[in-house]
Order: sequence, then C-alpha cells, then structure tokens
Amino acid sequence: MLKEKIYKQFKAKFEGEPIMVKSPGRINLIGEHTDYNDGFVLPAAIDKYIYLAINKSKDNSCNVFSCDFNKSVTFPINQNQKSEKHWANYLIGVINEISKRGKKLSGFNLVFGGNIPIGAGLSSSAALETGLVFALNKIFNLGFNSLELIKISQDAENNFVGVNCGIMDQFAAIMGKKNHFVKLDCRSLEFEYFPFKTDNYQLLLCNSNVKHSLVDSEYNDRRLECEKGVKILSKYLNNITKLRDVSSEELENYKADFPISTYEKCSYVIEENSRLIEVCKHLNNKNLSYVGKLMYETHEGLKNKYKVSCSELDFLVDFTRQYDEIPGSRMMGGGFGGCTINLIKKDFMNDFIQLISKAYKEKFNIEAEFYNINIVDGTRIIET
Repeated sequence: MLKEKIYKQFKAKFEGEPIMVKSPGRINLIGEHTDYNDGFVLPAAIDKYIYLAINKSKDNSCNVFSCDFNKSVTFPINQNQKSEKHWANYLIGVINEISKRGKKLSGFNLVFGGNIPIGAGLSSSAALETGLVFALNKIFNLGFNSLELIKISQDAENNFVGVNCGIMDQFAAIMGKKNHFVKLDCRSLEFEYFPFKTDNYQLLLCNSNVKHSLVDSEYNDRRLECEKGVKILSKYLNNITKLRDVSSEELENYKADFPISTYEKCSYVIEENSRLIEVCKHLNNKNLSYVGKLMYETHEGLKNKYKVSCSELDFLVDFTRQYDEIPGSRMMGGGFGGCTINLIKKDFMNDFIQLISKAYKEKFNIEAEFYNINIVDGTRIIET
C-alpha cells in the first residue's frame, strides 16, 4: 500500500519515527466559477490522497523527498527564494505563511507521495499544502485552528506559488466529511454539510486527458466579464459588490445595457448559485434524479453561456444522456479539459466504462481514464 511505501522510504532516508498524515483530493458536485463571485460551492473530499511522513530534523534544514518525482530537495527553514523544482514551492510557500503569522519553526525531514492524478483537476496541490500545514501544526504545537490552516494553505498558493486560486480546494481538503458534501459560502466562509449516502449510486470521474492551453487567459477573461457586469448593474442597484448580490430578475431588467457576452457570463453565474441551493435541498431528500438533472443544466450553462467547455468534455457528457442509469453528468473544474463528474448506478458502472472508453477512443484517438471515488473525511493523522 502507498502509505507503507511512504513510511519505508522515510525510514530508509532519515532517523527516528515520523508522524504520518493523509490529505485528500477533492471534487465539486456543482457550483463552478461561482467562488470568485462570492457565491456558493459544493465540494467533497475524495479517497485519493497525498501521504506525508515527517519529523523534526536536528537543525534548520528542510530535507524533502518526493516519491512521485523521485527527487530530493533541501532548503533552509527561512527560505524565501523559489525552488527550481515546482512542487517544492507549495511547501516553501506554506512555511513562509506560517512565519508571517509569527510562529517559529525549525527544520524537518519529509517524504511524501500520492495517488491523486496530476492535472485532472482534483487539487493535488491543495492536498500537499494542507497536508504539510496540518503536520507542522502537530509536530511544532503551533495551535492553529482549522480555518487558519485553510487560509495558510490558500495564501501559500496565492502569494508564493503565484496561482490566484479561491479557497474551495483547501477548505474541502481540511473540512471534508465522510459521505457528505460541504456547502461553502465563499463570502462568509459559513458552511453546512449535506448527505450523500446511497446504496445504488456511485460517483465516477472520466478524465478526458486533454488540457487546452486557453485555460489561464480564458479564466482571467471570465473574471473580468463578471466584474464588468457588476459595474454595469451598480449604476442601478445599491450595495452590490459581486454577482452573488444580483438576482436573475435584476439582471434581466438591465439586459439592454449589456454586451451579449457579458450578459451570458453573468446569467450563468447567477443561475448556478440558484442551482446549487436546489441541489442541496434534493440531497437532503435523497432525490438524486433531480440532482442529476441540475448537473446537466450546469454543463449546458458552462458550454453555451460561460463557454469554458470543449469538444472532448461535451462528448463525454452527451454520451451519458442515452442511459437511464446515469441521472447526471457535467464537466468539472475550470474548463477546456480535465474531468467530467458522473452520477451512475453502481451495477452499470463497469459496462459503462467499457462503452464510453471505446467510443471516446474512436472519436478522439485518446484513452480516457476513470476514477471510481468515495467521499471521505478531510486531512488526518494516521497510524504508521
């Protein structure tokens, strides 16, 4: 098993006993591109993990080995320069954010590795950040609470790595709860758990194995369109700062003032927030057929209004529509590649994987990958 491999690597490289932490990847059932509009998201932690084995070193050196990359790096605890090894910057960023908060650290020995697929949109970076800050909080008795651990992890990625991510990924990694989605208000950070416990249905991710290069520039363009929409509406509506503050009716009232592209982007975000609230009601009632219907609506909005889908993702979603055993499917994540998330009857899963694998390969000459996932608790200490 992976955790035994990490433990054995640690014992081979370093003296003493480590503590071990496992930190999960995440999915998002619904609520895409709503986070930077102060809206709602509905993530969950999943049973794909980064495992970390760590103890204090004898000096101020941080000695790190990545099993996945089979590479080592050593840096001082007060390092503030970026490393040539990109993965190391997530670790250095966490240490810097802890130092900014006035806490003293010394060096440590660390071995880590995981089974979260890189580039699939399952937040391996957030799992690494939260895993490290959780472990350091433990071995150095730093006294941070869960929300502080989340903010440190997000700030590390924003300020040091240079990725302007929202808080959802780190929040899900720390606050995940077995068999529950967590509805997070990205403005107030208030949250609430909603059950996903079923004997009949499973969540399946289909990795398109494509990542179109548009993603960064297009993402920034979408943010600007949303801000432009708020600016137009603020001429008529008081006290609005984000699309979160606007109803569909209010947007419709001032549609004539909007360029069509801006109107469509704003319309999608406002509708998506409403869909998410509906999904939470139907999760409580175990009405998964209606949850699935809303997932398809989200995909249509992302494809036709927000325009962040691509032909590969559309094919994977459209292929599911012919099967009653699949109540819902949609693209998940920023767009232009990555995974679809599918709600599927357990006894149909293996047949479906065979069918869609063959069709996707014939259409695009690309091998899709499939991850049968379960919803789990967030970052935890585990026994060695």
